[in-house]
Amino acid sequence: MFKKIYSMFMVVLGCIAGGVFYYLMKIWFDPSYKGGGDLLETNTDYSMFILSIFVFGFTFYFLAPAISRRGAKVTLNIGRDLEEVSSRKVIAGTAGIITGLILALLISMTYRSVLSSGWYAIITMILYIFCGYLGFSIGVSKLSDGPAPIIGSLVGGHRGKKNDNVPKIVDTSVVIDGRIADIMATGFLEGPVAVPDFVLVELRHIADSSDSLKRAKGRRGLDVLDKIQQEYGVQIYNTSKIAVLDEIPEVDVKLLKLTQNLGGKLLTTDYNLNKVAGINGIQVLNINDLANAVKQPVIPGETMEVDIVKAGKEQSQGIGYMDDGTMIVVEDGRKRIGEKVNVTVTSVIQTSAGKMIFGRISMRSGAGRS
Repeated sequence: MFKKIYSMFMVVLGCIAGGVFYYLMKIWFDPSYKGGGDLLETNTDYSMFILSIFVFGFTFYFLAPAISRRGAKVTLNIGRDLEEVSSRKVIAGTAGIITGLILALLISMTYRSVLSSGWYAIITMILYIFCGYLGFSIGVSKLSDGPAPIIGSLVGGHRGKKNDNVPKIVDTSVVIDGRIADIMATGFLEGPVAVPDFVLVELRHIADSSDSLKRAKGRRGLDVLDKIQQEYGVQIYNTSKIAVLDEIPEVDVKLLKLTQNLGGKLLTTDYNLNKVAGINGIQVLNINDLANAVKQPVIPGETMEVDIVKAGKEQSQGIGYMDDGTMIVVEDGRKRIGEKVNVTVTSVIQTSAGKMIFGRISMRSGAGRS
C-alpha cells in the first residue's frame, strides 16, 4: 500500500515538475510571453504542456524505486554524520539559515518591480539558496572558533591544554587490570578518559560468569571502574546514538570503530588488540608498555638472586620471578626447583606482552635448599 501511495506521489511530483519546466521554457524561448496568465494560448501550447507533464510524470514513476533506495542511503549517511554533531552546532546552523533567508527576502523586495515574474522567480530561488547556505556556513564556523567540546571528564579535575583534549577510550582489559587507577592518581594520564557503555556491559557479563576466576576478574573490574568514577570523575560514554556500532557484535571491533570516530587513542593491555589497532592506524596507549618502560633495566652479565619455583617449557629450564613479576627463564634450573640461586643474565626480551629475562646459574650458587 505504501509503495502505491509513494508511486502516485512521485507521479504527481513529476507532473508538477513538467509544468514548471514548460513554464520556464515558455519564458525562455517566447519573447512575447511576459509571465503570469495566458500560458496556454494555442493548441501547440496545450500539446507541449501535456507532453511535458506526461514525460516528467512517466520518468518520475520509473525512477521512484531508485530514488527511494538512494534517498534512504543518503538519509542514513546524513543521520550517521549528524550523530556526532553537537546540539550547539545544529542551533547555530539553523539560526544562520533563518538569518540568510530573511536577508534574501529583503534583497528580493528591491528588484521585484523591475523583473518579470519568471526571471524574478528564478533569481529569487538562487538568492534564497545562496543566502541560506552562506548563513549556515557563517553560523557553524563562528561556533567552531570557540572552545572544542570534550567528552567525559578531565582527569585530575583540571582542564588540560588544547592538545591534551584527545579522548582516551578504555578497553575492558584495562579496567580489569586495575593499574589505571594508580596511573590516574599520579597525574600522568591527561585529557578526557571515556569508558564506553558496551565495556560496562561486558564487565557485567564477566562478573556474572559461572567460572570463578572470570567472575573474580569481572567484579574487580567493576570495583576499579567505580573507583575511577568516584575519585576522578570518569563517566560511562553513551554510544547508543552511534548507529554504526549497533551493527558490530564484537567488543574489540566496536572499540576500534569508536576510537576512529572520536579521533581518540585506545587505552589497552590486550596484545592482539594493540596489534590490530596499529594496523588500522589507531594510536594505542598500552599500560604494559608503560610498565616496561619504568622498570629498572636489567643488563646482560648482571647477577641476581632468584627463587626457582617451577619447571620451564624446555627439559632443563627452571622458572623464577622478580619482585615486579617479571619472569626469569633459568638454564639448567629444573633440578634446582625450590632453591634460591644466583643467576647471571644472558639476554633480555621486551615486548608489549611483557619482559622476559634469560639467564644461567652462577657458579657461586650454593647447592643446599633454602
